[in-house]
Amino acid sequence: MSKPRSRRGGGRPTLADVARKAGVGAITVSRALREPGRVSEDLRRQIQAAVDELGYVPDPNARALASARAEVFGVLVPSLTNNVFAEVVRGIYDSLSDSPFRIQIGNTHYSGLEEERLLQVFGSQRPAALIVAGIDQTPGARRLLENAGCPVVQVMETGPDPVDMMVGFSHFDGGRTAAGHLLQAGYRKIGFIGARMDPRSQRRLAGYRAAMEAAGLFDPRLITTTPVPSSVTLGRELFRDALAKMPTLDGVFCNNDDIALGVLFECHRASIDVPKQIGIVGFNDLDMMQVSFPSITSVRTHRYEIGTRAVALALAAIAGNPPEQRIVDLGFELMRRESTAR
Repeated sequence: MSKPRSRRGGGRPTLADVARKAGVGAITVSRALREPGRVSEDLRRQIQAAVDELGYVPDPNARALASARAEVFGVLVPSLTNNVFAEVVRGIYDSLSDSPFRIQIGNTHYSGLEEERLLQVFGSQRPAALIVAGIDQTPGARRLLENAGCPVVQVMETGPDPVDMMVGFSHFDGGRTAAGHLLQAGYRKIGFIGARMDPRSQRRLAGYRAAMEAAGLFDPRLITTTPVPSSVTLGRELFRDALAKMPTLDGVFCNNDDIALGVLFECHRASIDVPKQIGIVGFNDLDMMQVSFPSITSVRTHRYEIGTRAVALALAAIAGNPPEQRIVDLGFELMRRESTAR
């Protein structure tokens, strides 16, 4: 590998050397190297030619010192194995793939205290932006976000009081829509089955309850939940528990798709006809909902788009153009399928 050419007077080529060689200002060179899309193609080629001729290599440490910010996006999610958050992270990575920014991920394991600890670590590294799942931070975590000194985007939910910016949807409305769909399809003894009842699942449950109460059909015995992490196997077990409490159960809204698939499998095992005897609705609309037999109705959430929009908001703020609309509601979509086609 050839060494970078020494500039006149000795030493490695600097940004100022590139600017002189290209006949432009140092700020223009910095912009072209950091955000190529913000300069014309001709100018970018002119600067790149100077970079190549001089053998200039950007110093990330010097750049971080100059801006007082590391070129890092800190991302906090509650799980790295859950497909729901994997899609959000994929959207973030894809959106930053052609940028100078790197991504540092922290797994909170659904723990508020772990989120606080990770925010302290991330904050000490002075990231360019923070993307954080959820809106239910502890008071300590919220203070850390408010004092982070960089753009902050809360994702996966919307609410009235963002720390800075927010991208997501209403889990309450999603739950109410799911239960309302079952009611419209003619089901009446509609249960709620949920695992790992984090705040997002609690809001889905609240939406379900609102729909059932409005129809005059709510009964607390219809609710079957556990704090245990979700799985397909757990869905089978919870459905058996729900039937034991309410043998006349004729519909189920599950707080996620793993549970919904487990309910379907248990219906097959027990020779319960879906959708004639039991209607099933999941949440998030993972791929398996479309290919199960029968296919399962689910609330589709726009997870990949949440990741890409979060990055777009943060980049705009970093560039000095904070968006006027700080709360972006991407909504959801009820995907009607065979499991509720009575």
